[in-house]
Parts: sequence; C-alpha cells; structure tokens
Amino acid sequence: MTKETTTEQVLELARRMGVLRVRDLTSRGIHPEYVRRLCKKGLLVRTGRGLYVVADAEISVHHGLAEACKRAPHGVVCLLSALQFYELGTQSPFEVWMALDRRAARPRIDYPPLRIMRFSGEALTEGVEEHSIEGVKVRLYNPAKTVADCFKYRNKIGLDVALEALRDCREQKKCSNDDLWRYAKICRVANVMRPYLEATA
Repeated sequence: MTKETTTEQVLELARRMGVLRVRDLTSRGIHPEYVRRLCKKGLLVRTGRGLYVVADAEISVHHGLAEACKRAPHGVVCLLSALQFYELGTQSPFEVWMALDRRAARPRIDYPPLRIMRFSGEALTEGVEEHSIEGVKVRLYNPAKTVADCFKYRNKIGLDVALEALRDCREQKKCSNDDLWRYAKICRVANVMRPYLEATA
C-alpha cells in the first residue's frame, strides 16, 4: 500500500468515525506515525490525548460528549450534560456527567473532564437513547429519565435545577406525564416528584 493510499485511508476513517483514536488505526494494521504526519501537515487536529479529528470537521457544541463516549462507550450521558443536550434548563456544565455501572472501572480520561455517577439496576439500563454526534454513537438518558434523575440527585445538583428541568420538559413537550411517572418510580422518587407533577398537571 502506498503512502498516499494509507494517508487517504486514515483521513477517510477519521471522517467516518468522527473522532479517531490511535487504536482505530493499529487494529487495522496502520502505523500511528501516519497520525503524527497528518497533524504536522494540518490535515488532522489533536483534540485530546489519543483523539483526533479531520481539520475541516464540523465541531458541534456537543463535541465533549462525542469525545467522552468514544473513550467510555459503556457510559451513559446523564444529569446536567443530558439537560444541556436536550436544552432543558440553563445548565452549562464544564464536565461531562456520565453514569456507569457501580462495578465498572473508572475510565482513564484526561479530557474532557468527567463527573462519574454510579447507577445500578433499572436506574442504569432504562431510558437510554442513542444519538449520533460527529459520527460517534452517544448514549444518553431520555428527557423523562433525566428529569427523574435530577430529582434523585437533587442534593448534588440542587432542587431548583430539577424543578427547572421538569418545567421545561413539559413546556417543550419533550415527554408525557406517564413517562415522568414511570421513571420517577424506577428512580424511587415518585413521592418526591408527586406534588410537583400534580401541581403542574
């Protein structure tokens, strides 16, 4: 394979995957040196340790979520980061909030900064949606599950944040009351949420 062909292959892979890791190349028998050369030529840009995008890539406002999910594919974007993605409330976290199984190892990531939350059972597995951001598969909790999580972790993020999320979720019709009740029960916050759900029903 010629240098030109390999270079094109690396760039095509980066375009297709959105965020390219060195291991994506080595698993295909391509030497990591190509990444260094393409960065030097300005065709690839390093966005984090071991993470690269094509120089002309469309970087979205959710780039951090794409990078985090590329590095921790078993995680699920949750709480403040999910609120920001769905444009619920006014939160703009500098960390990516991510739910992991209680037994899962913490990902070794220097960027973007992660806020790891430990979920288990249905609270971990229910309400997960998949979205594509810059070609990367990103797993997030849906709006109703995110609101229920906010009430569950109201002592960490503030009750005002949970209430704002609930109000916006309903005003923007991002979910039904039945959805909210369902996830309130799964997250064991039905009694906490009941007065707010009934007051705005």
